[in-house]
Amino acid sequence: MFEFEHVSLKRENKTILSDINWVVNDKENWAILGLNGSGKTTLLQLLNGYLWPSSGKLQVLGHVFGQTSLPELRKSIGWVSNALDQQLKEYDLSEQIVLSGKFASIGMYAKVSDAEITAAKQLLTDCGGASLIGKAYKVLSQGERQVVLIARALMAQPKLLILDEPCNGLDLFAKERLLERIKQIAERTGSPTMLFVTHHTEEILPCFDNIILLRDGEITHRGKTEKLLTEPVLQAFYQKPVELIQIKEGSIAVYPK
Repeated sequence: MFEFEHVSLKRENKTILSDINWVVNDKENWAILGLNGSGKTTLLQLLNGYLWPSSGKLQVLGHVFGQTSLPELRKSIGWVSNALDQQLKEYDLSEQIVLSGKFASIGMYAKVSDAEITAAKQLLTDCGGASLIGKAYKVLSQGERQVVLIARALMAQPKLLILDEPCNGLDLFAKERLLERIKQIAERTGSPTMLFVTHHTEEILPCFDNIILLRDGEITHRGKTEKLLTEPVLQAFYQKPVELIQIKEGSIAVYPK
């Protein structure tokens, strides 16, 4: 699906990402765990072609950056992010925003058919957002907006689905509903390869059975989630004593000790 080869990113003489080497294969679902400022969102912006490596080689879906059309590539990548949320037009209807995902655009700049509008409404319904059809994005709650963004990301039938801290700003119950929808997407036949970015281990569903730990722009650990979400590994990663608590469905919560 993609490969980072010795990728680094510097801005104003500051290293944001350093020597990233990471390969993700088709149908592998990965979590990316890191504290604020660790470089998680920057890593995703590189994958989407919104930032360019200072050094190294990045290949996404068989395309080498610098030798491909990024707008076309983005149509194969579904992206759910608060950064995207801030760019969307608040007065667009929910189904219009979902439909824009087919073109990887902000807003609609091409004529669309009734069939495409119907498909957008059906996808929104399938994601649990039937009640959002006909509502302006402006009036939606944060949890409802995340449902629209996920439906938008799926509209183009992407090969890669990126979920950048999708639970941010959600209350306890909205978070639970959103995680259940993500679980359902993972269980579908033909589901895309998924990346789930978070700094809360309890949000990492069992379907994300691979993980990288990112600290200060460097990958400190990578491998199977069950082998890395352990007290010795996480204490080394956070560089502070932590306590792990097993919660439902195999998820683990981490607290300072």
